[in-house]
Amino acid sequence: MATTTAKPAAIEDGGRRAVLTQEDRRALLRYMLLMRATEERALALYRQGKVPGSYYDGRGQEAISVGSAFVLGPRDRTCILHRDLGAHLIRGVRPGRVLAQMMGRAGGVTGGKDGNMHFGDTELGCVGMVSMLPDMALVTCGLALSFQMRKEPRVAMTWFGEGSTANGQWHEAMNVAGVRKLPAVFILENNQFAYSTPNEREFAVDPVKRAEVYGFPGVKVDGNDVEAVFYAAAEACERARSGGGPTLIECETMRMHGHGAHDDMRYVPKELFDVWAERDPIDRYERKLADDGIDVEQITASAKEEIERETEWALSQPMPEGPEALSGVFATSEPRLGDGNAPWSFWKEAANG
Repeated sequence: MATTTAKPAAIEDGGRRAVLTQEDRRALLRYMLLMRATEERALALYRQGKVPGSYYDGRGQEAISVGSAFVLGPRDRTCILHRDLGAHLIRGVRPGRVLAQMMGRAGGVTGGKDGNMHFGDTELGCVGMVSMLPDMALVTCGLALSFQMRKEPRVAMTWFGEGSTANGQWHEAMNVAGVRKLPAVFILENNQFAYSTPNEREFAVDPVKRAEVYGFPGVKVDGNDVEAVFYAAAEACERARSGGGPTLIECETMRMHGHGAHDDMRYVPKELFDVWAERDPIDRYERKLADDGIDVEQITASAKEEIERETEWALSQPMPEGPEALSGVFATSEPRLGDGNAPWSFWKEAANG
């Protein structure tokens, strides 16, 4: 059942096809640029002492979160990993709110709480991340089970690294998803290292083949090709909505920064960096769009201006008042997950309606 493909076929759905328009393609580049620029600015703020704790980014992995989250509709739900800022941005979180969050400011996504990696705007359908990374796969199964029980054509999507696939919680999630044919999409980001442990010491069998063991399809895509990720995710979401159950998508990529800002990655051979630098997802996509006649310089300039405005706004935000430290810590009402943005043209009518 496991297959390997560079670009899955477009999806047929009642005469509609999951084909990206030129407007969609410009948006994909814009979100990748915003993700990288936001993270570069956050890293600079960390080095200035304005971001407490450590800092974790997803440089080199922008195509994965952007390409997959771009598929989702407004009522779908996400459990986002700390290296997938692009998914937050697509759901509607502004870069300034992310930067304020990193600095513990009142204007942050959770008002200065939850640190720089556990945040999620529930009003936009984003569940805050649990540090034990595979645990978000279990939360995703819970969301998907509720959709299935209510007979709602909705999808729950989550992201995790290949290191998570060695954890017992991950296997429990895959098992229940397969047994119940849950409408879930699992995005596996194989970035070559689980902290400092390389792939060859992580597993004896390619993780994507494990999907077949649990009774559902697994596919492997080039994780540095945003359109390949998009089409794989579109096919998986369509399968989930139509009652076909979950899909595991393994996206091959490379973590181009350390596990955290404190990690100098001295355990990674330089030649490996050089190989993957040539495959940078943003550089590749800029060249591709430019060859197709799209004004890449205008998109780049617009993203740069946006980050400048958002950074200025974030820095103007005050630190939260003391009593705020206790607000929202304990549940006082029924939790609510609201609807997020749905930028893909396929969903615009539903999102606006």
